[in-house]
Formats: sequence, structure tokens, C-alpha cells
Amino acid sequence: MTSWSVSGEYMESCNCDYLCPCIYTNPQGEVTHDHCIALMVYRIDKGSYGDVSLVGLKFALVIHSNKVMADGDWIFACIADEDADDAQRAALTEILSGRAGGRPAMIHDNLVGDFRGIAFAPISFEMDGLDRATDAGLFSFAISGVASRTGSGEVISIDNVSHPANSRLALARTRELHLDGFDLKLDMSGMGNNGHFAPFAWSN
Repeated sequence: MTSWSVSGEYMESCNCDYLCPCIYTNPQGEVTHDHCIALMVYRIDKGSYGDVSLVGLKFALVIHSNKVMADGDWIFACIADEDADDAQRAALTEILSGRAGGRPAMIHDNLVGDFRGIAFAPISFEMDGLDRATDAGLFSFAISGVASRTGSGEVISIDNVSHPANSRLALARTRELHLDGFDLKLDMSGMGNNGHFAPFAWSN
């Protein structure tokens, strides 16, 4: 199996109320609605697949779970950066499909019931203080970190969570969220639903 590693920044929005029950129930609690739709975007600041550099590329995950995320049977799909060249596209496909091992393989092997494939699209990743925003072609969202009232200007974070990106997540609320792809559709604006951001590091 080809050796790979990627690290950088991640951000997320989901349709659950703030704070998402999955985060503090490991994730055994019931989601806010009948199902959860979570959208995650990852920016690779350092990384490679074998000899293929993946620096500067982005990828996104689309998750649709039932009432309890840990029960699995997810609808799952991925978006890979349209800016990738042929070798980079092949590398991202191996990683995101789970065939190359690591965290995506764990997700596929244990939680996915319906894999709807990998699409290629331009993906933006904007950071401005505690604000984050992305447009990944088939979805977009904008979130704002929840600032501590200590006056430090730093975001409130939660530690030791079970999450594919990081065990420490910044807490955020969503300004808007839109999804129209993989036979899934969702539009939410001004509802303050859940969001997160953090550094991430994956490898096989």
C-alpha cells in the first residue's frame, strides 16, 4: 500500500442545533432532527501520496446519518479539488475511497452503507479571524467561531472528542448552509446551527 500523509485545516457545518449532540455523546446520542447532514472541508497544507505532492489541494466529505451517528449506515460522498492534476486526482481518489487506508478507510469500513462516489469541483477555503467559509461546488457554508467571554478573543473549544478531524474542536455557529448534490438537498440560513473548525492530520 502506498504511504501517504496529509495535514492542514478543516471546517464543518451540520444541520444539528448548536451544540451538536454527537460531539458530547461519543456519538451515541440522537441528533437534533430525524437525520444529520454534516459537510466537512479539508485544506492540505502539507502532504503527499507516495511521490505525489498534495500541497495546496482541498477535499470535502458529505455525511448523511440516521438518528444515531454511531449506528452507521451512512450515506457518504466526497468532493475532490478540481485543480488537481491527473496524478493528484488518482491519489485523492485512492485516499477518499478508503482503498489507501487511514481515517477514510475506517469511515468506509465501519460507518458507510451507501457510498455515492467522488465528484471533482473547485473548492474554496476562506479564513478570517474566527470566521470560516467554503464553496465546494455541490455545497457551501459559512460559520463563525464562538468567542470566549473572557475577553481573550479566542474561540471556545471542546477537548477529547471522538471526531475524524481532531480530538479538539473549536465551537462555531453556522450563518448559512446549502447542499444540492448526491441526491441530497439542504438549505439553512440564519439559524445558528452547529459548526466546528480545527487543524487536522491524517496518514495510513
